[in-house]
Amino acid sequence: MNLNLENSKTQMRRGILELCALSIIARGEMYPSDIIEEMKRSDLLVMEGTLYPLLTRLKNAGLLTYRWEESKTGPPRKYYALTPEGELFKNELQLTWQELVNAVNSVNSSSTTQNIPSHE
Repeated sequence: MNLNLENSKTQMRRGILELCALSIIARGEMYPSDIIEEMKRSDLLVMEGTLYPLLTRLKNAGLLTYRWEESKTGPPRKYYALTPEGELFKNELQLTWQELVNAVNSVNSSSTTQNIPSHE
């Protein structure tokens, strides 16, 4: 088999990372390590090297804003929040995700029932 299963899984996860990050941030201001921890709890593994560029891209697109907060234990921390545009974008992604889930489930259930031999 030429296709690499792990690569396919990674591509699928990467495709939904944006929605997951926006959904987590929508709950309130978030520090990046909190976003990573939330994703880990949901078995969606993401590395800092993946998350930080994503957050920067979303900020540059006007979907996120951030503020700095002084930390007693180290350097200042950057906390991210959704902009109104980010909230609308997240909602549209959620609708699209649900449509995709429904379509994939429909295809999977159709292919399963079509493969069952009839007993006529």
